[in-house]
Amino acid sequence: MSVPQPSTVDPRLIQDSPGLKGAWQGFRRRVSQGELGSLPVIVGLSVIWIIFYAANERFLSAVNLTNLMLQIAAMGTISAGIVLVLLLGEIDLSVGAVSGLSAAVMTILNVKHQVGPVPAILAGLATGAAIGFFHGMWITRFRVPSFVVTLAGLLGWQGALLFALGGTGTVNLNDPFITGLTGTFFEAAIAWPVAILIIVLYVGAVLVERWRRAAAGLPQAHLRSTVARMVVICGAVVASVAIFTQDRGLPLAAIIFAGLVVLLELLIKRTRFGRHVFAVGGNAEAARRAGIRVENIRVAIFTLGSAMAAAGGILAASRLLAVNQSSGSGDVLLNAIAAAVIGGTSLFGGRGSAWSAILGALVIGSISNGMDLLALSSSVKFMVTGGVLLVAASIDALSRRGRQAAGRA
Repeated sequence: MSVPQPSTVDPRLIQDSPGLKGAWQGFRRRVSQGELGSLPVIVGLSVIWIIFYAANERFLSAVNLTNLMLQIAAMGTISAGIVLVLLLGEIDLSVGAVSGLSAAVMTILNVKHQVGPVPAILAGLATGAAIGFFHGMWITRFRVPSFVVTLAGLLGWQGALLFALGGTGTVNLNDPFITGLTGTFFEAAIAWPVAILIIVLYVGAVLVERWRRAAAGLPQAHLRSTVARMVVICGAVVASVAIFTQDRGLPLAAIIFAGLVVLLELLIKRTRFGRHVFAVGGNAEAARRAGIRVENIRVAIFTLGSAMAAAGGILAASRLLAVNQSSGSGDVLLNAIAAAVIGGTSLFGGRGSAWSAILGALVIGSISNGMDLLALSSSVKFMVTGGVLLVAASIDALSRRGRQAAGRA
């Protein structure tokens, strides 16, 4: 049996009237149906940057923006795993503790047992994946809500971190390979060819996709919207590299973070597995009747989500040059979930994109970075971040109501 398809037509494929009147009508329709995509997040991020730049001109300096990217790489990687879990309509409250424990496994193996950096990193990633597999199996086999299982994991794996560190408390990292994950920067001679390669691959993928849909007789999004999207993304790549090369260079951490997001986006948008994930998140019972192994999808997603948390923990340890008893604690979990939701992933499942992790992490990181520059207290930072999260969740709920109303019409 085939995967159940949504009953409504993709709003991007609806033909609007030509001219400004048609563009305005299309915009109003997308607002009412909650189909603005990443536009609200981009507008909100622009407003945040303008406000902080007006308050402190150093905010948009090359040095500060490079630091911002380094600050969000670890949290954004963890958030990308949260996006996968949210697509199923589930939640994982253990990602912070998992990130800390996985980083501790890597560090202890490398520092105390002289294990090479690559095997140690792989062991850390395997630790996260194994924990996610355990969570997924427990959730599916015993029908325990993911909230409860991962809440228990948050407590249990935090305890495992304290046990692994023992009386040491803090283990410092000095392996150049591991510390180089966030301490390596590529100069213009390498950064610009990388940017050109990214642009060529992206434009080529978009054109190939349009050609394949045309050859199959499938409807396509408007050419003008496709071109506009390409211009925005390619412009963002060029602007980012230009900024980075004015400072230390293109950070390897940014390449790792963006690369993981791209791989996840390809997985969920270009594979059968990804279509099954959206089907389960949209309607698990309908997906089961269509022959999809819902339990296997859930186990796989929790495994991937925890592996991404482990990757984020490794990046955080690389940047901080150490692992300690507070690794993965504090606001790591809350920021990772907030970034996914603020970036546009629905809390109700079935809607979202891996790109949400980048956009949401930029919003969260910009608020934190800007307030640090202004020397504002942590209390203000938490209140502002909470307000932004509330607005994002409210937009998600209103968008869902608009889509339901459009579906009944």
